[in-house]
Amino acid sequence: MNYFELYDIPVSFRPDQALVKKRFYALSRQYHPDFFGSSDEAQQQEALEKSAQVNQAFNVFQSPDATIKYILQLHGMLEEEEKYSLSPDFLMKVMDLNEQVMEMDKNDAAVKAAVESDIQALQTDIYEPVEAIMANYQEGITSEKELLQVKSYYYQKKYLDRITRGLL
Repeated sequence: MNYFELYDIPVSFRPDQALVKKRFYALSRQYHPDFFGSSDEAQQQEALEKSAQVNQAFNVFQSPDATIKYILQLHGMLEEEEKYSLSPDFLMKVMDLNEQVMEMDKNDAAVKAAVESDIQALQTDIYEPVEAIMANYQEGITSEKELLQVKSYYYQKKYLDRITRGLL
């Protein structure tokens, strides 16, 4: 059973957070190990496993990046430690941003703001092509080609997130 089935919500890159929270609390009460104290060991273990799965799902649904990763994994499109090839054009832009971050004076607010603005502009550029795909995702209808675009976005965003962390 995947996390969306567990929570009884539609597969979505943007799950309804109010519904997720409501289902989380209901499932937490249903499977809380304390309620199975007088049950046999097998039932206690099952409740413990379900409770852990409920918590893991909630954490995934709280993070847009984790939700993207999870849906791509459900479709077999993402592998651990995958060496994903990004476009040379994107990689050149990332190299330029990395150089700006390494060379900048982090105490110079104007320079830092300019670099942050460049990162945000690139973030917008990579998000625009997948925005509609992610907003209108429908299980079984959204094509593999569209999911591959989301995968590319996911990896590009990871690069930009690393650069952003370098600003701190």
